[in-house]
Amino acid sequence: MIEVDLHLHTTASDGRLEPSELVELVAKRGIKFAAITDHDSTEGLPETFKAAQAFPDLTIIPGIELSSDIPGKEVHILGYFLDYSDEEFQTTLKEFRTGRVERARLMVEKLSTLGLPVEWGRVLELANGAVGRPHIAQAMVEKGYISVPQDAFVEYLGRNGKAYVQRPKLTPEEAVKM
Repeated sequence: MIEVDLHLHTTASDGRLEPSELVELVAKRGIKFAAITDHDSTEGLPETFKAAQAFPDLTIIPGIELSSDIPGKEVHILGYFLDYSDEEFQTTLKEFRTGRVERARLMVEKLSTLGLPVEWGRVLELANGAVGRPHIAQAMVEKGYISVPQDAFVEYLGRNGKAYVQRPKLTPEEAVKM
């Protein structure tokens, strides 16, 4: 039986479950140690810790997944046991989240110029908070432009895609220092 999962996402980034729903799921599956490592966000941690109080055998580890960049490639850095109340840390994360929203909006605009319009409002609905490329891909599926979300990344939303937009990122060294 698996008792540890150190890489979990909530709806605070690109996860499908609210923090309390995720806590309930991992507890039911017998997980004893779970790290919440949302992309560029610790916004789900307060709800996570509150929900975990109902499961005394479950230890929550506050974490993060930071996107960093090296030439030609993205590298994700996982961090654990964070002081997520640190103001400077939160300011940087907020800038990253703002960058994600702006990037998504620009990608939606590019898709429109390519003859594949999707409504920005629908992308926001699908995101239910943290906006990302998967939400744009799902909107494209709903419009019938592609059959599965992964197809959007191959031709449009991936690093070399026609609608790709770069966003601010750290170097791996900067991510580790942060």
